[in-house]
Amino acid sequence: MGILQQSRYRVLTLPGLYGSGADHWQSRWEAAHPWFERVEQDDWYTPDLPRWAGKLEQALSASDKPVLIAAHSFGCLATVHAATRGAKNIIGALLAAPADPDKFGLAEMLSERALAFPAIVLGSTTDPWMTHERAQYWAGQWGALYRCLGAVGHINAETGLGDWPEGLALLGSLA
Repeated sequence: MGILQQSRYRVLTLPGLYGSGADHWQSRWEAAHPWFERVEQDDWYTPDLPRWAGKLEQALSASDKPVLIAAHSFGCLATVHAATRGAKNIIGALLAAPADPDKFGLAEMLSERALAFPAIVLGSTTDPWMTHERAQYWAGQWGALYRCLGAVGHINAETGLGDWPEGLALLGSLA
């Protein structure tokens, strides 16, 4: 965790659809680490990949500091899309419980898009938004390490992870 406190890094969080409520691990990380910055969307209820990726690109252009990204669900897809469109400054991404691109008709846009930085895709055997097998497949498409957390659902507030120090350690390992 200490490496995430260094002023030479920015940490951006990208929630999924509907944003992340107060009990979500992203919100808890932001409360505990005020230098973490949430990438806000104009409309949390409409999964618009180019617009969401554009918001990330705007946030990245605000500073030359190296950036670590902690993304969840549709935020993972926005991260991959922004990165493959040439987004700068990203040095690593934790992609927790990505939404399945097929559910949004985005498979073609996100297939065979190897990321230019280290990334970890975290999946679950009981995630309703993407099966364990599909998460493993997409991790391969993006050149990311895959790790299955077991039967923990969608890796969100309902999962009961609380402050999720293990996730924070995984994010720190990307630096």
